[in-house]
Amino acid sequence: MKKITLLLVLAVAFGMSASAQIQKGNVLMGGNLSNINLGLDDPKVFSFEITPKAAWFIQDNVALGGYVNLGIQTAKNTPTTTTYGVGALGRYYAGKDTEVLRHGRFFAEGTVGLGGTNVSDGGGKTNGLNLGVGPGFAYFITPSIGLETLLKYNGLVGFGNQTYQSNLNLSFGFQIYLPGRSTVRKVESDIK
Repeated sequence: MKKITLLLVLAVAFGMSASAQIQKGNVLMGGNLSNINLGLDDPKVFSFEITPKAAWFIQDNVALGGYVNLGIQTAKNTPTTTTYGVGALGRYYAGKDTEVLRHGRFFAEGTVGLGGTNVSDGGGKTNGLNLGVGPGFAYFITPSIGLETLLKYNGLVGFGNQTYQSNLNLSFGFQIYLPGRSTVRKVESDIK
C-alpha cells in the first residue's frame, strides 16, 4: 500500500504545472553542456565542458545551490587547456510563463567560487576567484524537466601567468525539478 501511495504522490507531483516546480521547497538538479567541439579537419580540435548543478528553492522563483565545472580543449600539436571550478550559484526566475512559449521561463543566474584555467606547455594559467552572471531561458518539455540555454559572462581573477581571464559562453543543458518534502506532504494531505 505504501508503494502505491508513493507512486500516486509522485505521479501527482510530476503532473503539476511548470510554475509549481519553481516554488519554495523544491529541488533543481541537472547540468549544462557547452563548448562541445569535435574537429574533423586538421588540427582536429576536441573540446568539451560540463557543469553539473543542484539547487534548492528557498522561496518561490529563487534557488540557491552549488555547481562544479570541468572542461578540456585539446588538439594535435597544440597545448591542452583544462578548466575547473566549484562554488555557489543563485537563480531568480522572472515573472509568469511567457506568452510566446507557454511553458517557458526567463531566469538570471549568478555564480561565485574557486576555479582555474590552465594551458599546458607554458601557456597562460589563472587560478583563483571565479565569478559569472547571465540570463537564461528554461523551456519545460514536461512539468518536471526543463531544457535550457544560458548566456553567461565568466571572469576568473587570481594568480598565475595571467591575473585575469574572461569569456562569454553560450551553453545548453537540462534541469530536473523535483518536489521537496513540503510539496510531497501537501500532496499526501490532499489525497487523504
